[in-house]
Amino acid sequence: MPAFTTSDPVALHARAQPDRLACVDLASGRRWTYRALDEAIQRAVGVLANGYRVEQGQRIAALARNSADLLILQQAAMRLGAIFVPVNWRLASAEQQAILADCDPVLLLHDAALQAALPGRCIPVEVEAFAAAVVAHDPAPRRPLPADDTPSIILYTSGTSGRPKGVIVTERNALATAINFGVLGRVGNASVFLCDAPMFHVIGLITNLRPPLLQGGTVLISSGFDAGVTNRRLADPALGVTHYFCVPQMARMLRDHPGFTPSRWTSLTAIFTGGAPNPAVDIKWWLAQGIRMADGFGMTEAGTVLGMPVEAGRIADKAGSAGLPAPMVGLRIVGEDGRDVADGEPGEIWLSGPNVTPGYWNRPQDTACAFTPDGWLRTGDIARRDDEGFVTLVDRRKDMFISGGENVYPVEIETVLLEHPDIAEAAVIGIADERWGEVGRAFVVAKPGRVLDPAMLAAHCGARIARYKVPKEFLATEALPRTASGKIQKHVLRAWTASARGQD
Repeated sequence: MPAFTTSDPVALHARAQPDRLACVDLASGRRWTYRALDEAIQRAVGVLANGYRVEQGQRIAALARNSADLLILQQAAMRLGAIFVPVNWRLASAEQQAILADCDPVLLLHDAALQAALPGRCIPVEVEAFAAAVVAHDPAPRRPLPADDTPSIILYTSGTSGRPKGVIVTERNALATAINFGVLGRVGNASVFLCDAPMFHVIGLITNLRPPLLQGGTVLISSGFDAGVTNRRLADPALGVTHYFCVPQMARMLRDHPGFTPSRWTSLTAIFTGGAPNPAVDIKWWLAQGIRMADGFGMTEAGTVLGMPVEAGRIADKAGSAGLPAPMVGLRIVGEDGRDVADGEPGEIWLSGPNVTPGYWNRPQDTACAFTPDGWLRTGDIARRDDEGFVTLVDRRKDMFISGGENVYPVEIETVLLEHPDIAEAAVIGIADERWGEVGRAFVVAKPGRVLDPAMLAAHCGARIARYKVPKEFLATEALPRTASGKIQKHVLRAWTASARGQD
């Protein structure tokens, strides 16, 4: 497919509806119309190009909580042809350092003291200093936009090898996600999105921002999730929130908060959920409160893939399903023989379309393994499709679990545990947790003569990996179940877990 010029909806709406409200930074109260946002982005282009000498193809990283400044930075990087790399500020410094070494940025915006060592050529800049420089700089002259198939964003995900992978997102990918979710989620010119999902994730940076900006709607950017604050904002008629994304654990925190008043959420189209299993009983509970909860399925590599129609009857009938494929998504459910399975049969989801990443940054072998020879992305997710086309996920990538909306890969934790001088063997699985959806349970084998202290093991992990990855439980065992070839049998560990739960 030939490359086309990158789309720029902010610039379009700056001319079509210049005085319409585009963006509000809720922490600071700053507001931008489309004309003002377009001008701020162009000022930021000048700051990047003239102040920091950023060139096309170079990386600009951010290690900061949500703010409108990150949106302005990303859009300016896009117009310049640079690549925006938001880094998860919740990661341990060693994890952040590995990501920064991999993407090799020339500039890093941050809003807290830096713990990770920076690559030699990287210039650290505080977010407030960048914002002040943008206000003071003249708008840069317009330049031709880059091709829509060039890398524009890199989003890092945890890898099953313990090393993070950078998913390349092009502007073609981002536009396709804006269209895909826009159709499924009924996004229009009057839509108002409240974004408190972290902007280092695809939902925060792409799905929360691109659909409303494409349509000329409004984005309200929150610095982060707080159940009480979010409840008030959803009920505030002055904000008029129409669309809100969250993981099921966040929805649970909203309903458990004393300020939960769904009857006042009068402008809301729906709550859109993903990132973790969402039980049908919970979805129907929300419907009984008058709130449509539309579950869906997406991934960093493909943006929005599936979504429930925003129809209360359909949601009730299909509760537990992830919905229908988005309009620009090619989706197959494939058996182990590489052939499409029949309706009702489980198989792996394969994807194609303009929403699908071209691959992983600096990882040609991983890229090659992720795609079939004819270009389909193998997701590793197992699902069934019913006779009406609705898709229900029945399993996830092998061994991965999701804690509070964050993907957690056990091998990464196991590697850290095996660094402990008293541990001979370790295996981690995900177990159900009422608050976080899932948490880690670690099975550990001590070296001869050593005694393992769970508190010490938690501290050991906490110093090396993000807090949400640290197992909630550490269980000592004399040996781990293994196959004849030496592989740990995690299905046996899960059986142990089920047996223990049955004895509770």
